Amino acid sequence: MSIGQRLKTLRKEAGLSQKQVAEALKMSKPIVSQYESDQRTPSVPKLIRFSRFYKASLDYICENVEKKDEFYGIKDLDQ
Repeated sequence: MSIGQRLKTLRKEAGLSQKQVAEALKMSKPIVSQYESDQRTPSVPKLIRFSRFYKASLDYICENVEKKDEFYGIKDLDQ
C-alpha cells in the first residue's frame, strides 16, 4: 500500500472528508487529494503532521510496517 493509500485509509477510518482533513491541517483540499492519489508526495514536516493528526506512526504511513501503531525495528529491540 502506497503512502497515498495509507493516508486515504487513515482518513476513511477516522470518518473524515478530504475537506475536513485539509481544514484541520491548514492545507487545501486539492493537496490532500493529490497526496491520497499519489500525484504528490508529502514533505517530511507534512508527514509528521499527518502522523500526529491520525495518531499513526510515520513507519506505518511510509510503508515500513503494517499496523498503524507499530514502529520499524521495535521487534529487533525486544530480543
